[in-house]
Amino acid sequence: MKKYIFSLFIITIVCAAFAQVKNTVTRSAITFQTKNMGIGVEGTIGGLQANVQFNPANLASSSIEASVDANTINTDNSSRDEHLRGEDFFNAAHYPKITLKSVSFKHRSGNNYTGTFNLTIKGKTKSMEIPFTFIQKGNSLAFKGTFKLNRLEFGIGDSSLVLSDNVTVIIDAEVASS
Repeated sequence: MKKYIFSLFIITIVCAAFAQVKNTVTRSAITFQTKNMGIGVEGTIGGLQANVQFNPANLASSSIEASVDANTINTDNSSRDEHLRGEDFFNAAHYPKITLKSVSFKHRSGNNYTGTFNLTIKGKTKSMEIPFTFIQKGNSLAFKGTFKLNRLEFGIGDSSLVLSDNVTVIIDAEVASS
C-alpha cells in the first residue's frame, strides 16, 4: 500500500511540474485607435485571459497565448459599439474571442523584444510582428506593446472613404507569475 501511495504521489508531482500554468491577469488595458471621417476614435476591449510562459533567458521555449472578448468593445458610444459588435464588423455573436498566440521571440535590447504572433479575428489568422517591453517585478510580469493592423485583412467592415483601414492597438498588461 505504501508503494502505491508513494507512486501516486510521484506521478502527481511530475504531472504538476509539466502541467501548463494559467497565469492570472492582474491588470490590463487594451486600447485601439483609428480615424473615422478624419476624427480620431479610441476604444477599449476587455476580458483579457492569458497563459504566459515567458523567460528572457530561454526565448525558444517561451510562449504567450492570450484572448480578449469581442463583446467588450467600448468606444463610449453605445450605438457605435453595437454596430462594431454586429455582423458588419466583429460579428461578436459568432466570433466572441480575439486570440493572439506566439510563434517566436527575439531580444532587441534591454527590456525590448519582438514577438511573432498569430492574431485571429473573425476566424482569420495573420502573422504579426509585435514589439514589446517586458519587465519582471517580483512575482509580476509586465508587458507593453503597440502594433498596427489593417482591419480589412480580418474582414472587419468594408472598404470606406470615411473609415481608416489602419488601427493601432496598445497592450499594457501584467500577469502574476507562478
